[in-house]
Formats: sequence, C-alpha cells, structure tokens
Amino acid sequence: MALTTAATGLTPKQWDDQFFAEYVRDSRFFPYEGTDENSVIQVKENLTKSRGDTIYFALANRLSGAGVTGNTLLEGAEEKMNTREFGQVVQTYRNAVAVTGHDEQLSAIDLRNAGKSMLKLWAMELKRNQIIAALASIDGVAFGSANAAARNAWTARNSDRVLFAKTSNYNATHKTAIDAIVAADTFTASKVSLMKRIAQRATPKIKPIRVNGDREYFVAFANSLAFRDLANDSAMQQANREARERNVSANPIFQGGSLIYDGVVIVEVPEIDTLNFTNANAAPTAVGPVFLCGAQALGVAMAKRPRSTTDVRDYGFVQGVGIQMMHGIGKAIFDTSVANDGSANKDHGVVTGWFSAVAD
Repeated sequence: MALTTAATGLTPKQWDDQFFAEYVRDSRFFPYEGTDENSVIQVKENLTKSRGDTIYFALANRLSGAGVTGNTLLEGAEEKMNTREFGQVVQTYRNAVAVTGHDEQLSAIDLRNAGKSMLKLWAMELKRNQIIAALASIDGVAFGSANAAARNAWTARNSDRVLFAKTSNYNATHKTAIDAIVAADTFTASKVSLMKRIAQRATPKIKPIRVNGDREYFVAFANSLAFRDLANDSAMQQANREARERNVSANPIFQGGSLIYDGVVIVEVPEIDTLNFTNANAAPTAVGPVFLCGAQALGVAMAKRPRSTTDVRDYGFVQGVGIQMMHGIGKAIFDTSVANDGSANKDHGVVTGWFSAVAD
C-alpha cells in the first residue's frame, strides 16, 4: 500500500491552510457532449438504471433519394433508411490516495481535501485522453497499437473521409499517404473548407450539427501546432479581422480561443499533440491529426458517474479518499454493407486529416 506523506516544504507554520493544485486543463470536449443524436459526443446513461456491460447507440444515415412529385404514388417508392447500432462496452476506473494521521497533522494543507481535488482532476484528464484516443482509433484499436494491415484496411474503407493534407496525397497504403506529407502541407482555412466538403460528399454523408434548424456546422478538434498554422493563415486572419466584430471578448485575434470558418468551429486541444510523429518522407516532416466531427462522432456509455469513496484503516490512523466511475468511450462505426458483417465499417461522423505539424 502506497501512503501519501507530507512534503517537507509544506510543514512550516506560516503556511495557511490552503493549497495550490497543479493545473490540469479542463476538457475542451465538454461543450460538445449531449444526450441527443445531434451531439458530436452522444452520452447515454442507460446502465445507470439497469445492469449490463454494453450500451447501444442507434446510428441512422441521411436520406438521399429524390422522393416523388406531382401525382406519382408514394406507396412502393419508399426509400430505405440505413440504420445500424454501435455497441460500447463499459469499464470501471478507480484511483485513491491515503494519508496517516501523523502526516496530516504535520502538513500545512488538508491532505484529504487535496486528494479529493486531485482525484477529480485525474478523472477529468482520464476522460479527455480517452476521447482523444477514440478519435484516433482504427476500428476500435488505439492508433499506436494498430498494425500496418489494420491501418491500410481502415484507410481503404474510409477513403471518402480521410485527408492526408491534400487530395493528391491519398494512397490506400496508410504509410505511403502519411509519408507524402511535406512541411508546406499545413492546416489552413482552405483545408478547413476541404474537410467540410469531404464530410458533405462522403458516402454515407456525415450528418452535421444543426443550429435553430436553419444553420448547420461541423466541429474540428486540432492539435496545437495545426491550430497555430491555421491562426497564422492569411485567409483566416482576414476573416477574423474583417468578418468578425472588433470586440475584445469576441474576436480571437484579441482573446484567443476557438476559430470559426466556413461553418466549422475549430477547437484547439493541445493534448492531441501526443499523437504527432515524424513521417519517413525524403525530408522527414512532423505530422499531426485534425478531427472534423459531425453528429454522433463519438459515443460515451455511462454506467456509473464519478463518485468519491472513503476508507478508514488501522484503528482510524490511516484515512483514504478515492474515486470510482464506470464508462466506455468509443468512435461510432457504421457498417455500410448489406450483410452488416463488419466488412464495410466506416467512421460514422469523423473526417480524419493529417497535416504538417512542425515544431516552433
């Protein structure tokens, strides 16, 4: 059993009973979570009221038929609506800290309260990292764990929803496509529009998010270096300078924050940088992903919300505080085959782009 001890620097009496928690970034995905089918990250809590290990999400593609006009009978001309289900298995996650009465007395801070705060941040960070891993996953397998054959098969099946910086770089062999990216292939405003068009033209189409029924948009999650390149792009700067209000609290030129271009909200998520790597181009280039998402891009199956627990041992001398939760997070996959046998799996709501991500 690992015990938390009081740090030497925290014992002086002049310290007041407060502590400064290490900064851990809040999840930037939270604003895009919701319980309905129009959310980028759909959350279902079915298992909070019943037993089981899997929650199923209903996936339906947009209708694309012409319908009928005039005096034509509709009976017999109905359009088949493609529907599938996506199952997400849940898992239990726990962590805890323990402290003795001796060290709690010596410490200038309340170690148990500090433990609660750190456990809360641990849980938030865990979920954020799981969302990033899900976005990059290859048919449910972590990107780093997927072998070459799996990456190639995924690339071929998702050829209508992947972008290796520019359309001419596409190759069904994933490594060949990645290696075609050069330093100049940065993430720009025109690439934002290109990814949006890819989503709109994909088969089946990626469903956008609707706002007030008359506007629709997508959300793109970008690593910090790709976001940097977009912010420095002249077209993006012109849009922020001329098309957005000159308001300190509203314009990212002054304030920073998410960018908006051509119906796409671009969100910087620095932790996506963990997926960046150097390709094997003739002039090796650092590359990183950008994920443009529509509705139901990810599913969060929630069985037990995070809750704290306490423990007392050794006649009350050792006291601990813990946190436990039970959930599963995955990228929604839609099988487009008639047999529904997994032979034509496609990412339901994500366009995955890879761009140059040269370090500062």
